[in-house]
Amino acid sequence: MPKMKTSKSAAKRFKATGTGKLKRSKAYKSHILTKKTAKRKRNLRKPAMTDKTNVKNMKKLMPYL
Repeated sequence: MPKMKTSKSAAKRFKATGTGKLKRSKAYKSHILTKKTAKRKRNLRKPAMTDKTNVKNMKKLMPYL
């Protein structure tokens, strides 16, 4: 059986926590920041957990996580 390949794009976007949950960064923080409030930009800095509906597919993309 050959080795499974990790999706490198997914590996760069998601990290596993100690309990096995997937941590991700939030979107909408790259450009057009002048019209966004400071509170909104500050909240976008915090990492978020991947929704449980997507975790199964993410684990397929990263078999050695």
